[in-house]
Amino acid sequence: MATELYNPFLNFTFDQKTCFLTGAPLQSADEQIQVFPMWMMRAFNLEEQPFKMLDESFSTYKKLQLPCSTEAAAAVEAIDRRVEYAMEKGYEGVKELDQLTLFQWVGKILYGVVFNEIQAGIRQAVLTGEEMNFSQALVHKFKNLHAMLQSMVRPMEFEHKNPFTVEVFHVDNAAETFLYRDEINTLVFSLRMKNFGLIATLQDNGTNGIYHEEAIALMKEQFLHPIQFEEICARYFYTAYLFNRLPEYTYMQVGEKVFVEPMPLNDWTMKPIFDPWQAKTYGQVLENFWKPWGYTLFEIIKDPEHPMSFIKDAEGKAITVENLPQ
Repeated sequence: MATELYNPFLNFTFDQKTCFLTGAPLQSADEQIQVFPMWMMRAFNLEEQPFKMLDESFSTYKKLQLPCSTEAAAAVEAIDRRVEYAMEKGYEGVKELDQLTLFQWVGKILYGVVFNEIQAGIRQAVLTGEEMNFSQALVHKFKNLHAMLQSMVRPMEFEHKNPFTVEVFHVDNAAETFLYRDEINTLVFSLRMKNFGLIATLQDNGTNGIYHEEAIALMKEQFLHPIQFEEICARYFYTAYLFNRLPEYTYMQVGEKVFVEPMPLNDWTMKPIFDPWQAKTYGQVLENFWKPWGYTLFEIIKDPEHPMSFIKDAEGKAITVENLPQ
């Protein structure tokens, strides 16, 4: 049975007159919501802070908005309030949130960034008179992300396994910490603030979590130093890049509910799901994540077989905050 899910990529509808989530026509230019929640922007003084776009231009956090109907905005706001309340409590509150709520909250931010990037690309294409070049693989990923985000406004059930995973860690952050990262090509997202950090993979059917299950097991119950959380982030961002599948999903509507089922990731080539790990490339990623601590690529991969790590020692045991090298 066909579904009635809205697909903005069908006619490339990214204007200000159409609700980003439902496709409903808007009555006013004022029908907009912020990509980053207002409470978060105010808490960390982000509103006028620069936000770098893919074309190297800069916007601000406050300028990143989404056209949104009153009804859809109410559903988004309800989720945002739930997350705000949990995040005010810090790690203890966030770890109690269910995976779907975390996905919806994270996914709306990441898709909001994508939406604004596409609008910027359309404006640039109009100015230059050139046709906008858009990867069909990215369209495929963004279309699925958008379809799943419609779980905010209609009943949706993810069968067998969730396409997304959000891991929450207890982190010893400075009070003023706000560090947001995303990689829209691979749909991976991280956020570090208050006394927690979270990492989300939005369309890998949980495979990155399986790849890193040893590190997660070692660190999940620990109170992490920020450098440890950033190492986990580096691992996730790198393997999201190594992930070489384009996941497929079936959508079936039964009554009012939409059932979403991931298709198997194995294909006829029998090629591994992840491309081979390269120590030097990983080291370059880790060097970037560890910039605040000044570690160089040379130091990180001095022993390429065992790159520098603050997660586990030479015996494979967890390194606790107390045992970190000074």
